[in-house]
Amino acid sequence: MSRHVAIVTDSTAYLPQRTMERHDITAVPVTVVLGGRALEEGTEISARSLAEALQKRQPVTTSRPSPERFAETYRRIAESGATSIVSLHLSSELSGTYDAAVMAAREAPVPVRVVDTGMVAMALGFCALAAAETVDAGGTVDEAVNAAEKRAAGTTAFFYVDTLDYLRRGGRIGAAQALLGSALAVKPLLQLDGGRIELLEKVRTASKAIARLQEIVAESAGHGQVDIAVHHLAAPERADALAGWLRERVPGLAELHVSEVGAVIGAHTGPGLLGAVVSPRS
Repeated sequence: MSRHVAIVTDSTAYLPQRTMERHDITAVPVTVVLGGRALEEGTEISARSLAEALQKRQPVTTSRPSPERFAETYRRIAESGATSIVSLHLSSELSGTYDAAVMAAREAPVPVRVVDTGMVAMALGFCALAAAETVDAGGTVDEAVNAAEKRAAGTTAFFYVDTLDYLRRGGRIGAAQALLGSALAVKPLLQLDGGRIELLEKVRTASKAIARLQEIVAESAGHGQVDIAVHHLAAPERADALAGWLRERVPGLAELHVSEVGAVIGAHTGPGLLGAVVSPRS
């Protein structure tokens, strides 16, 4: 650890490994519980294994990292030479990860600023990256936090899922909304709003829903400089098609990331997920 300010996030940020290495970002793994076994996202369970389990209707749940796991991470980073840490995590409305980090920060050997970004997936990843780039340029803890919060304020995330059942089972969307979607046989479009996953629109078919998703993402991107991440679970063709469409239709596209979500997000959305994170650069 060569920098005085270290950046920590969690495994739901889904940053490319090479990006994390280049900016010295540490990710604490969130836990997936499959068949009674607790597995760490990113190292002990893959997106493919998760999708197969869901398709077989095996019970899958998720669990926050323990405060002890965060404490161990903070201690190791401090021993490597960091004098302060900025720890950025997924929305506290969706997970207890932020709370676990706060508990560990109280006993950390160096000051730790824990931030609830209100984001998830690459919406969180872009926040962590903004903080890391600020530190790379010589920025302070306050400047890194401000950069992350500014990025979060401008970032939006939209999702298409084949069914709301997985979100309902995990308590991430209201039972009434899920029941309405099932009763009307509609395909839901979702948005990350106020740190929660909310129903945005109901569309009659999958093809129309994905076409509408394209329109919403392009409208959100506008004409300024913007980074976009396309996410999927067991739907690479959908992701490639959306990415290709966005390359042609978003004039200010700076960087475009395409990745399969990990097991934690996948457990709550199910196979067929297609999402897009839109994050303006200024």
